[in-house]
Amino acid sequence: MQLGMIGLGRMGGNIVRRLLRGGHTAVVFDQNPDAVAALVAEGAVGAESLEDFVAKLDVPRSAWVMLPAGAITEGTVTKLGGLMAADDIVIDGGNSFYKDDIRRAAELKPKCIHYVDVGTSGGVWGIDRGYCMMIGGDKAAVERLDPIFRTLAPGEGAIPKTPGREGRDPRAEQGYIHAGPSGAGHFVKMVHNGIEYGLMQAYAEGFDILKHANSEDLPEAQRFELNIGDIAEVWRRGSVVSSWLLDLTASALAGDEKLEAFSGFVADSGEGRWTLNAAIEESVPANVLSAALYARFRSREDASYADKLLSAMRKGFGGHQEPK
Repeated sequence: MQLGMIGLGRMGGNIVRRLLRGGHTAVVFDQNPDAVAALVAEGAVGAESLEDFVAKLDVPRSAWVMLPAGAITEGTVTKLGGLMAADDIVIDGGNSFYKDDIRRAAELKPKCIHYVDVGTSGGVWGIDRGYCMMIGGDKAAVERLDPIFRTLAPGEGAIPKTPGREGRDPRAEQGYIHAGPSGAGHFVKMVHNGIEYGLMQAYAEGFDILKHANSEDLPEAQRFELNIGDIAEVWRRGSVVSSWLLDLTASALAGDEKLEAFSGFVADSGEGRWTLNAAIEESVPANVLSAALYARFRSREDASYADKLLSAMRKGFGGHQEPK
């Protein structure tokens, strides 16, 4: 199947590469001609402008936008809406605000252009591990794109089946779901990222306690010189707190246990704030998630070891480079 991709950064470029490896074809466009040239060398068809991009897509067209949330995505979707035709599909795979998705879908509907929002998790590792996808949009458009999603998804892998799921949608076991109408995909991904903040904060605080177990404020008999890297490693193996985030933590600590390469400045990309806004609108208490977001705010004032560990995890799963 053919897919067009606009935005060839850390995730957009690797999504195209995974699709090419899976036997699909791709038309690609980016403001950086070097990014386009790199994928053309790997088998994609390059475009020099959005107009050229749309012209090179087979009808009915499918165009995936993988750009930062906000003005750049808004402008690109608006321009695509003016260039594409009935039964074409515009896909936003970035981290857009779900209410923007609902509005964009309504704006494209009079032209009979489908709008599909894909909350995409997998970071820089997705090219090999696959991408977990939470999809919003009308059923016909999502089903048409199924070959794309199936190739991008991780598949069942070695994860045991969950008892009691017989007869339910098998796509969830492959690593992707049709969550609901436009906006539902990014809503689920938004909450996913809010939870991610909480998990990361819990690990960071726990390891910070371990790191300071040798504090002079403690009685001498209660002081411990602990090997933090070994603790992370042993917890990966059979512990109830094992996870991919812990794997990334162990990897970071193995190479730099003092985390000297990290400033401790921890950014937030918006989804945590949006998750808390949704919690307020729904009158749902979110104590842990709100505390995790506020901890990131605090990290920008006075970095701790825990903040550096959060930075290390963000670099591990998403290639994020925090400012020094």
